[in-house]
Amino acid sequence: MSHLVVSISGHGFGHVAQTAPVLNALHQRMPQLRLTVCSSVPLAHLRARIKAPFDHLPGEGDIGMVMSSALDIRVRDSEEAYRHFHADWEARVDDEARLLRELGADMVLSNVGYLPLAGAQRAGIQNAALCSLNWADIYRHFFGNDAIAAQIQGCYAHADAFLRATPGMAMESLHNLVPVAPIAEVGINRRDELDRRLQLAKHEKLVLVSMGGIASRLPVERWPRVEGVRWLMQGSWQAAHPDAIALESLGMSFADLLASSDALVCKPGYGSFVEAACSGVPVLYVSRADWPESYPLIAWLQQQGVCREVTRQALEEGRIAAELESLWGALPSGPVIPEGAEQLAEWLAGKLVAGSQLIAGARN
Repeated sequence: MSHLVVSISGHGFGHVAQTAPVLNALHQRMPQLRLTVCSSVPLAHLRARIKAPFDHLPGEGDIGMVMSSALDIRVRDSEEAYRHFHADWEARVDDEARLLRELGADMVLSNVGYLPLAGAQRAGIQNAALCSLNWADIYRHFFGNDAIAAQIQGCYAHADAFLRATPGMAMESLHNLVPVAPIAEVGINRRDELDRRLQLAKHEKLVLVSMGGIASRLPVERWPRVEGVRWLMQGSWQAAHPDAIALESLGMSFADLLASSDALVCKPGYGSFVEAACSGVPVLYVSRADWPESYPLIAWLQQQGVCREVTRQALEEGRIAAELESLWGALPSGPVIPEGAEQLAEWLAGKLVAGSQLIAGARN
């Protein structure tokens, strides 16, 4: 029984959104495959998204960027965190290689921590990165092309492949780049059920508001009421607004709620944008000029879906009624078909089978 160790970054939920459909598709192909997921993402969220059985290890293979909210980067704190993380780099890599050997890993898939890749490479274990971004490019954007950037770049460049999800950053410096089709979990439209449960009239709109997996909230108690609009928001916001509905109170998956909504309000993020496009849901997104991944994500969504940009101030004040009406007045686009999960499941299965055959041949 092959053992795949999967590292998933805790820097937002987009990394889970990219990885979980791949693991679910892989489980269908290889139901006996042993999975270990290493991540700082809350276990409940991992189990809600990953349908395959897996062992869990808390851990973090990257710094990402230190955030004070879903939109605010603590640049100086991030730089200090990278300096600390790389101060004893060789010892960290040795420890990671030792852990992977002890786990009996046959392959490592990382989205998109670079330490697990470095550990696998030192231990002689197959390894691949999967993501729409990489931390080397993000690091260089904020801090320049120094020795730390070179160490991060080397981890990605020496992987067996960097599986770049569409849409994604260009990553022109990676010669092992393998472009992959869009990846998404597509929910079921259960709007009739929601209308009955919430006693909504046919003309009323449901707008899902989500800022991703980084802890923060919008000041929705300051939002004016918008005629005919109800807001779906996470319960932890404790939204003191007469038209707010807690997501958790509905007992549906996030994917189903998104597929059942009339619009999504969010920040630019892979999971949000691609899942909305695949569900045919228009998107109102807040501008985020300081995040390099935003540009390819927005360019793709403008081609594949219906979207509008709103300023951060307008979003925080709830002045978005006109933008929503503009979304609903636009010609709808056909949903995107997310073929990336099956594409990657086939690729990973081939690598795992070939690796197990090689090991069996060596033993014989």
